Amino acid sequence: MLIDSHAHLDSPRYAGELEAVLRRAVDAGVGGVLAIGIGEGPAEMHQALDLCRKYAGQPGVPQLWASAGIYPHSTHLADAAALAELDRLLSEPEVIACGEIGLDYYHDGTPHTVQARAFVAQMELAAARRRPILIHCRPADGDDQCCLDTLTLIETHWKPAALGGILHCFSGTIEQAERAIEMGFLISFAGQITYPKAQALREVAGRIPLDCLLVETDAPYLAPVPFRGQRNEPCRVALTAAMLAEIKGVSVEQLGIATTKNFARLFRLALDV
Repeated sequence: MLIDSHAHLDSPRYAGELEAVLRRAVDAGVGGVLAIGIGEGPAEMHQALDLCRKYAGQPGVPQLWASAGIYPHSTHLADAAALAELDRLLSEPEVIACGEIGLDYYHDGTPHTVQARAFVAQMELAAARRRPILIHCRPADGDDQCCLDTLTLIETHWKPAALGGILHCFSGTIEQAERAIEMGFLISFAGQITYPKAQALREVAGRIPLDCLLVETDAPYLAPVPFRGQRNEPCRVALTAAMLAEIKGVSVEQLGIATTKNFARLFRLALDV
C-alpha cells in the first residue's frame, strides 16, 4: 500500500471529477491520502476536512486525512480570527497535521517577517493541539537563506514540542535533510525526483534512510514523468514511489511498506501495511 502524503484534493482542477480521481488512486495501490487544507487562504482551510467527511467510509476510495494551515503567501491574512479558526480545525480528529506552513522566498509579495511571524504562531497552535507540522520551504533561485531560516525557526520554536513533521516536496541538501531528521522530521519526495535534471536530488534521496522517507504528489502540481506538465493526481504517486525504490535499491512493495509505516508512526495511526 502507498500513501500520498500531500495532495490538494480541494483544488478546483478536480471539480466534478474527484470521486473518479480517488478511485483511480485505489486502482494504483494508493490506500490513503493526506488532503492539504490551505485552500486559497484561511477562509478555505476547512475544505480538506469537508472532503474527508464526505468520502469517509465510502467503498472504492482511499482513506482520507486532512491538514489545516495558513500558507506563506496567505500569512498577511493570519489575524486573530484566522488563527482561532485554525485552532478549531486542529481540534478535529480527522485533521492530523498543521500545514502546509513555513516560508517562501521564491515569490515576491508577502514580507519575510510577516511569513515568519505567522509560521511561529501556527507552530504554537500545533504544539498545543499535539499535531505534527507540514513544512513548505521554497528558496529563491540559488539562495539557501529560506531553508536556513526555516530550520532555525523550527529548532527554536518547534523542536521542544518533540512532535516532528514532514519536509514536504523536499528539494534541499543532505545536510538540511539530516538537520530536520534529527528533530523528528520525515523527508517527502514528489514528482520532481523523476525529472531528468534532478540527479542531484536523487543523490540526496539515496542517502536518506528508508525509515525517514515519504512519497507524495503535491497534486494537482508536479506530475511525474511521463505526465510532467499535466494535472497531477494521487494515483501517480506510484511513479514517484517506483523512482524512489529504484534509488534505494528496494522493491516498490518494500518502499510502500516502509513509507506507510513511517506515515503511521509520525501520526500515531493504526494502519494495515
